[in-house]
Amino acid sequence: MSFSQLAESRFSARKFSSRPVEPEKLEAILRAGQVSPTACNLQPQRVLVIQSPAALEKLQKCSVHHFGETLALLVCYDKTECWARGYDGKASGETDAAIVATHMMLAAWELGIGSTWIMHFIPQAVEEEFSLPKAYEPAALLLMGYPAEDCRPAPLHSKKKPLEETVFYDSF
Repeated sequence: MSFSQLAESRFSARKFSSRPVEPEKLEAILRAGQVSPTACNLQPQRVLVIQSPAALEKLQKCSVHHFGETLALLVCYDKTECWARGYDGKASGETDAAIVATHMMLAAWELGIGSTWIMHFIPQAVEEEFSLPKAYEPAALLLMGYPAEDCRPAPLHSKKKPLEETVFYDSF
């Protein structure tokens, strides 16, 4: 499958089967995150693998969105290890974490594993339930697993704005 086919076929899976993700596939997904580009290659991402029944139960307290996932990846960044722009101090952590999360979602899809990015979680609950160090900022929660047989894209998934509405060539 080409990258374009992979990117176009991937959708947010909102119903998972009970089949667990194999360790070697999880390792491949994590490796895709590891090789993601980050500002100055500082690699501030910190990925918490949530897969045990006890950890998945803790996760229930952190978000209202759950789809029978057998695996979740909490993508954080270490605020003390981010690159920052010199003129305004804007840190790269959120962007770095987003790139890492995207790479992992696409790698998962290539392996037949669905995912959905949850941003609607309670950061304080995540920090408390998983005893995150103070320097870790949770940025994304990726719920993952093998899609259930009847899992389908949400109705608005394939609705895309024309490029003319989102891309501008020297006209600004």
